[in-house]
Amino acid sequence: MLAEHREPAVLELAGRAYFASAQLGRAETVLRELVAARPDDAYGRLLLGRTLQRQGQADDATGELRLAAAMDAGYRDAASRWLP
Repeated sequence: MLAEHREPAVLELAGRAYFASAQLGRAETVLRELVAARPDDAYGRLLLGRTLQRQGQADDATGELRLAAAMDAGYRDAASRWLP
């Protein structure tokens, strides 16, 4: 579906939609591509962290959530809710 749409905005939108509809494997794939394209995207990292957490990948999720919190003070409170 997204093969021809690799723009970061499209990837973010797809990742949000997959996350919201609990298609977590798809969300992870798209969000990993998003953060590879935009390593400084704090929201993408926050959403990837939440996706990983919902899949039971706590260690990987913690790293992404901590990065999001460090990158953007606005996400610090949100990320801290989900950190162990």
